[in-house]
Amino acid sequence: MTDKRIPWNQYFMLQAVLLSLRSTCERLSVGAILVRDKRVIAGGYNGAVSGDDHCIDVGCYVVDGHCLRTIHAEMNAVLQCSKFGIPTDGAEIYVTDFPCLQCTKSLLQAGIKKIYYMRNYHNDDYAIRLLKRKKVAVEQVKVEPKYLNTVSINIAEN
Repeated sequence: MTDKRIPWNQYFMLQAVLLSLRSTCERLSVGAILVRDKRVIAGGYNGAVSGDDHCIDVGCYVVDGHCLRTIHAEMNAVLQCSKFGIPTDGAEIYVTDFPCLQCTKSLLQAGIKKIYYMRNYHNDDYAIRLLKRKKVAVEQVKVEPKYLNTVSINIAEN
């Protein structure tokens, strides 16, 4: 019997893409989903600290080419686990863009065992070396257009 459902990698990556739509940073919209045993344990997107101004409202706060206001999607997902007491050791992450060096280091410290990403984005050489040294698997996931085209939602207007 053939499984006609969407493959897990596509399913979780599309959830990360959906979360990226909540991003409040104008420079790049990123979403991340932490998964353990094929279950989502947390999600995050890049944006300001809760209660602070958002880049989409007042512009990015850029110093040395980086927006200081924004917490990256990967960190928001890990911090959500920390806030609610959810272990991250042994989890996997699906993120729309290859993690920056700081996020890579944080993911390693959090015990993430595999990183799935959709797009390359300034892939840091040291981050790649760290991932290899720590034997953390990294896999690029391309979202197949057929999965984007098969979902339709009809919302009746009141």
